[in-house]
Amino acid sequence: MTTSITRRQEATQADVAKAIQRSGIQWRSTLFHAGLLLLLLTTLVILLVLLADIMIKAWPTFAERGVSFVTDGLSLNPETAGVFTGIMGSIAIAVIVILLAFPIGVSSAIYLEEYAPDTRLSRFLDTTVRNLAGVPSIVYGLLGGSTDGKNVIAAGITMSALVLPIVIITASEAIRAVPDSIREAGYGVGATKWEVVRSHVMPSALPGILTGTVLTLARAIGETAPLLVIGVATGYFAPPGDATFVDQITGSYTALPVIVFSWSRQTQAEFADTLAPAAIIVLLVVLFVLNGAAIWLRNKTENRW
Repeated sequence: MTTSITRRQEATQADVAKAIQRSGIQWRSTLFHAGLLLLLLTTLVILLVLLADIMIKAWPTFAERGVSFVTDGLSLNPETAGVFTGIMGSIAIAVIVILLAFPIGVSSAIYLEEYAPDTRLSRFLDTTVRNLAGVPSIVYGLLGGSTDGKNVIAAGITMSALVLPIVIITASEAIRAVPDSIREAGYGVGATKWEVVRSHVMPSALPGILTGTVLTLARAIGETAPLLVIGVATGYFAPPGDATFVDQITGSYTALPVIVFSWSRQTQAEFADTLAPAAIIVLLVVLFVLNGAAIWLRNKTENRW
């Protein structure tokens, strides 16, 4: 009996050795991996070329004006025009998105994943949210523009509606990734549903939620089409210096992406050739800071919990 088993093992090992020798190099797998690597390198090269082109065009503006380009407001004179007004408008929109989209989105995700029963209605809501995430951004701009609210509040609400489905999806995926054993451990010690969600599920899902929501905020800041449809100022305007806070949030405004769009269409060569690329660099820096904040928050929460 033992001899028979030994012979079968030896035969199996011989068959495996022959298969390995016969197969040799996995050409299909090697070509597939090489193709993926080539596509990745091609994408990186295109990105680097675009960034290099923008930085070369923007360098004269930063070399001549330095930080003043960031601290100066809009102007019809290319020698004094800056992006400070657009930065403030983008920050105001971001604050409204944080106050509206994130609490509503995360709360909706908690309900759908932890409390909603598996019914046709809940599945319909989940499908609807995922479909809304694929709607073009300009459609949300049309909805926001129908209210005639040409101010930063309307822009913030429109951007909140734009990113809300994405916040719900990213938060839902983070909550769904929490192992059931964590929930069962909470129930095992007599915790209620809310206590399990608050003390066990949410701390475990927090890194994914923070990463997804902050990256979603970066998308909201970089969108241009909805703001143009709503009625954001694309030309020069000077906010009154004695305007109250209410006047500022209900009056004319602009944002960084809109400034880039407006300057790139100006007939003066200085705006399109040097100022628009410099504004793009500022917008990229803002987005990189947000992405860095997302990574820092994720790492901090992972180490904490």
